Amino acid sequence: MEYQDILYTKADRIATITINRPKQFNAFRARTCEELIHAFKDADADRNIGVVVLTGAGEKAFCTGGDQGTQDGGYGGRGVIGLPIEEVQSAIRDLSKPVIARVNGYAIGGGNVLVTICDLAIASDNAQLGQAGPRVGSVDPGFGTALLARVVGEKKAREIWYLCRRYTAQQALEMGLVNAVVPQDQLDAEVRKWCEEIVEKSPTAIALAKKSFNVDTEMIRGMGGLAMHALKLYYETAESAEGGNAFREKRKPEFFKYVK
Repeated sequence: MEYQDILYTKADRIATITINRPKQFNAFRARTCEELIHAFKDADADRNIGVVVLTGAGEKAFCTGGDQGTQDGGYGGRGVIGLPIEEVQSAIRDLSKPVIARVNGYAIGGGNVLVTICDLAIASDNAQLGQAGPRVGSVDPGFGTALLARVVGEKKAREIWYLCRRYTAQQALEMGLVNAVVPQDQLDAEVRKWCEEIVEKSPTAIALAKKSFNVDTEMIRGMGGLAMHALKLYYETAESAEGGNAFREKRKPEFFKYVK
């Protein structure tokens, strides 16, 4: 597959997947998702790879979720909502190797969900994490909500989604959303250190451990698949459209005038 939206490299048993849309703060569109799925599956099939790093190009953003600039009643790709993000999430969980989120800036919306789903997360001290869905007429009715509650606790997860606040890397560390925080200029070295420690271990033992960890939350996948159909119907409403329109027009949304 020819990559346009991501960079994909392999070296020293480490595969690095970089969302390469810095002008869009590494927001993903349908093509980005297709490329991510392909790269994750390739890394899974490569027996020489022991760990995968997921990150974003530049120093401003890890990922800021779905590209609102491409959404006009839909994302234009395949899948229930025209964006195969479910398959991206599943590819990360199904991959038999650990996936480390290298959080180099904003991890907002769907980007925050990717951090949640990755096995481990290492953030630079300038990173900001949080949700934006209800602010822009969207939500992640699957791993982004239910798994987040397992990671940070019910009360904190509800706060993150209901208030759509942004949290510093240190706050994310304290709530358990990331594993470590380091200065920006030390981020690559720290990620490399964690990767090197992982590839020293038995890949089969690691794979079995990952599958075992996933068993307890696997029902979320089915629930999320069902909820995506409800999300599609929501995206077709004027209430949801108001969120995207307000975002693009840089104004506060007026959701309640569309509630009947």
